[in-house]
Amino acid sequence: MGKTTNNTTNQKITDRVKTFEDACAIEAPSPELTLLLSYQGTDKDMIAARDWAKMNHVRKVLNEKWEPSWSDSSEPKYYPWFDMRSGSGLSCFGCGDDVSASDVGSRLCYKSSALARYAGTQFIDLYKSFMTL
Repeated sequence: MGKTTNNTTNQKITDRVKTFEDACAIEAPSPELTLLLSYQGTDKDMIAARDWAKMNHVRKVLNEKWEPSWSDSSEPKYYPWFDMRSGSGLSCFGCGDDVSASDVGSRLCYKSSALARYAGTQFIDLYKSFMTL
């Protein structure tokens, strides 16, 4: 994991982003995300959409401007892999990478396996919200 430099710190991004709110302090949410965040209802689909959008924002911040190149099949793209067997609830099992195709989570991919593992454990409640609807 690389370091992010700004005017006040040289901390690693994983030291700076422990919560969704931390990610928002580094990069302001888009107007679309702000609209989703205002949803206060109980519809499970809307809650899942909101939490997916939150995780997507966290992903963008953790990746520090890196975006996957889907036209480059040799570029690794990593994502958390979860164990959802009966009795285990949801736990981050590890991480995987794909170079030309993706089994799951292709939009929520990371530039390194370490970031994918971090996101899958640190933000497991957000993943659980939209993955176990």
